[in-house]
This record gives sequence, structure tokens and C-alpha cells, in this order.
Amino acid sequence: MSKTVKLNELRDEIGDIDYPVSRDAASKETSGVTLRYADGEEPLADVIRRSNETEFGSVDDLEAEVYSNLPTEAVGEPGQSEGEE
Repeated sequence: MSKTVKLNELRDEIGDIDYPVSRDAASKETSGVTLRYADGEEPLADVIRRSNETEFGSVDDLEAEVYSNLPTEAVGEPGQSEGEE
């Protein structure tokens, strides 16, 4: 079953995973989840696979690693100006 979640729903989505969890297992557990960004979407498993970490000890560790591997378009509002006129 596929599911699309916003970034503010990420913690709820990864909270039920049994920790510690390997990067491969975490990406498999989240294979049906798509993250909705401010200006696009991406499979959560792809974000997890970009991590250099091989294991996550807690939901906090995985959440922090996901946030550190988000693309630029993931944050902000769609069409938001960067201050350029």
C-alpha cells in the first residue's frame, strides 16, 4: 500500500519501526511511503538510502538523518521567493 505524507508527519510514519534498524531494513519498511515536499515528492526509501549511516539507533536518529538528506526543494512554500525580485 502506498501512502503520501508531509514532512511534519514523518515522525509518526517512522515511529513504529523496531530500533535499532539498518539502513536497508528502514528503506524496506518505508518502501510504500512518499514524502510530499513544498515543491515536489520523493520516495522516503530513496532519502534513507542516500544516508551514509548504516544503522539508526532510534526514531530520533532516523528522523535527523532523513532531514539532513532532503533536497533543497523539500522546504519552504511552493513557488516561494528566495528574496529575488
